[in-house]
Amino acid sequence: MASSCGQKVPTNLKLKNELDTISYCLGVDVANSLKRGKFKEINYEAFIKGMDDILTEKKTLIKQDTLKFIVNDYFRKLQEKGLQKNLEEGQKFMEENKKREGVTTTESGLQYEIITEGTGKYASDSSLVLTHYRGTLIDGTVFDSSYDRGQPIEIALNGVIKGWTEGLQLIKEGGKVKLYIPIELGYGVNVRPGGMIEPNMALIFEVELIEVKSNPKN
Repeated sequence: MASSCGQKVPTNLKLKNELDTISYCLGVDVANSLKRGKFKEINYEAFIKGMDDILTEKKTLIKQDTLKFIVNDYFRKLQEKGLQKNLEEGQKFMEENKKREGVTTTESGLQYEIITEGTGKYASDSSLVLTHYRGTLIDGTVFDSSYDRGQPIEIALNGVIKGWTEGLQLIKEGGKVKLYIPIELGYGVNVRPGGMIEPNMALIFEVELIEVKSNPKN
């Protein structure tokens, strides 16, 4: 997070006592919250002035009943900007990706590459399955991985995003598939606040179907 006014930040600050330590910890905590809110820069002088006015019970430069409206409106604008950006980037990625050799596109818009077909049973749209997976953003950033945790996950295919429900029916037990999931088959705007997945993001999953535990296709 950058300063918008070039204020100097101490680089050799020493935490000499408990007050120093808790003050620094609070600063880190607030900064993490701001970062999750997608703030790219901040005017430290105005920021510190706002904190000081409250802590020393001074009159704030903006009426307190107006502050919440200003902050909410700013976040709304940030979200709208992010929604459009993610939508355009996701659509562009999917459009280019479908042209690659080996990528198949279904009627729903799901794109996939079968890495290994598998030799066991097929799953149905309501199967309980055991899987290993790795999820990435379209820029390659890993946001979740059962491989990293060293533990496969058991899921019901009628309780996951549509891209998974459809995609895991394309391979048999023992198979592995790479799924390119468009916004409408992913999380859409219903994402966990503060997580790596933002609203309107296209996603990529590499999924291994280890076992179909129930309701397999015949």
